[in-house]
Amino acid sequence: MMKEYLICNTRVLVTGGAGFIGSNLCEALLKQGNQVVCLDNFSTGKRKNIEGLIINANFQLIEGDICDLFTCKEAVKNCKFVLHQAALGSVPRSLKDPCASINVNIGGFTNMLWASVQEGVLRFVYAASSSTYGDHAALPKQEHIIGKPLSPYAITKYVDELIADNFAKSYGIETIGLRYFNVFGRKQDPNGAYAAVIPKFVDLLIAGESPIINGDGSHSRDFTYIDNVIQVNQRAATLNKEQFIGNAKEYYSEIDLEFDSASDHISEVFNVAHGERTSLVELFDLLKVSLLNHQYKIADIQPTYGPKRAGDIPHSHASITKAKTILKYQPTFNFAQGIEETINWYLKN
Repeated sequence: MMKEYLICNTRVLVTGGAGFIGSNLCEALLKQGNQVVCLDNFSTGKRKNIEGLIINANFQLIEGDICDLFTCKEAVKNCKFVLHQAALGSVPRSLKDPCASINVNIGGFTNMLWASVQEGVLRFVYAASSSTYGDHAALPKQEHIIGKPLSPYAITKYVDELIADNFAKSYGIETIGLRYFNVFGRKQDPNGAYAAVIPKFVDLLIAGESPIINGDGSHSRDFTYIDNVIQVNQRAATLNKEQFIGNAKEYYSEIDLEFDSASDHISEVFNVAHGERTSLVELFDLLKVSLLNHQYKIADIQPTYGPKRAGDIPHSHASITKAKTILKYQPTFNFAQGIEETINWYLKN
């Protein structure tokens, strides 16, 4: 097999770099010989996520807010790529405080994009969201067909796509959006009111407590393991940028990467998922079976069913044909494999 090619030997800014996805990206980029700038205000990011990176001479932490344009300009100086992960996530959070979500997710996004234009960034890859599909019921979700967003958070992520498209056309900056579908894996925080379902379920089961399933458990998600997300961010950044890629370390699987013309796909968005659907009941059952190998006391635990959550999409299932065809994205972990890796990490940490 041919070696997979990823970003190497260059300077990269990761916004939200102390968050779940951002910190994993920072770690991967450092392993590949890059200089990594991490911008985070620690409103949701965790210092423990980057504590092992601080000692690396190629890692720079800038504690600051994307809502401050000056900070954005300082962070992006001399960076060839920006991997923009910073945001106020969570549908419930946005329903409780829509102003904060709009301010950060739209205002901060625009600041970061404008700073990237002014500092000559080659490509701006940003975290979009599957919540953009809104009330459109058809499955699997295809990038060119969306409905009306169901929450302020979803609205902000769709507006970001419109802004990125406009900046690409108005200022010539190359932008690629990645619509994440329920990313999970190591370093994902199980605590807090807005914790994602997988770390929260795992944490409760390990503690011998019953997780709460919102609704009847039939809602389904296309859960996506973190290593797949790390891969596609770098493929999006390096599409047709041969001078900034190099052989990855053995940490990554070996996949052949062929180049496509980036010019035809700049300012577009791509689904990032595994392409399979799992209901919340199926998720609970799989987590329980996986944890029974380590926690025998959970054998009799059953989920507790609560009311449906406002703003939630009933079903989420991605078509990843576009990302596979254009970005040469090849998920290396399916859902079950990702769950095993994730549980092993939580048990050790």
